[in-house]
Amino acid sequence: MNLDNPATIELAHVRLAHGRRVILRDVSLSIGQGEFIGVLGPNGAGKTTLMRALLGLVAPDAGEIRVLGKPVARGNADIGYMPQVRSTMAGRRLRGRDFVACAADGHRWGVPHLDRAARAAIEHALAIVGAQRLADRPLAELSGGERQRLLLAQCLLGEPKLLLLDEPLISLDPNHQASVVELVRRIQRELDITVLFSAHELNPLLGALDRVLYLGNGDAALGPVAEVITGPVLSRLYGAPIDVMRVNGRIFVMSGGVEIEKHDHQHESGQEHDDAHGDADAHRHQHHEAG
Repeated sequence: MNLDNPATIELAHVRLAHGRRVILRDVSLSIGQGEFIGVLGPNGAGKTTLMRALLGLVAPDAGEIRVLGKPVARGNADIGYMPQVRSTMAGRRLRGRDFVACAADGHRWGVPHLDRAARAAIEHALAIVGAQRLADRPLAELSGGERQRLLLAQCLLGEPKLLLLDEPLISLDPNHQASVVELVRRIQRELDITVLFSAHELNPLLGALDRVLYLGNGDAALGPVAEVITGPVLSRLYGAPIDVMRVNGRIFVMSGGVEIEKHDHQHESGQEHDDAHGDADAHRHQHHEAG
């Protein structure tokens, strides 16, 4: 992390809402260049909405959001974005290389006509994520973890300085979760980029995090895991008594004897999923419009 450079993300007295639900209420925070930030919170806390706000797709009701030293704006080519809803990938007969190429032109979906520079950029992105062997295979034949590599390659086209990854571990088994987190951490360090990685559970991210951003109850807490993942802080963010247990290197967030992160995930209302679903494909390419 290089704190001598301007912050990658700055929120100043931001109020952010989704419909009648307040996501952030007068929140100020700063995230530096090269930080790996885990974004967590109870179901419906607004993780997706915050990422959409950083993309310029949702305007705050008050305050200011700045990304890479500038006010947020749609089509920022310095942001790579992986949306939450990706179920349509499985049935596609596209080859891996062609799927990555679909993100090379942000104005329309489909395999574009590519010049030499664009083809070179695609091969470079495939190499960064270690997906060269997937390039000629159809998406339908790939595992969830392999598809995540291709989605990450899409995000890296245009050499972004900020990656927003919305629940990239959904539907992956623990081994694939670990490999995705390890891959993102390696890329983040090699490229010295900032990563916001949202998840419903903290433990898969523990070995990679610089800091955690926990959302809830219209508020946010940003800091090291040891300072944020505590009973008092999470009780404030959940609006209910929370206990935190640490066992064999794992952390369990408990409410009344129930592990609350797993409980939330198993009983999702779909509200934030619906928030992301309607225009996920359009959002995936939003950051290329300026490129």
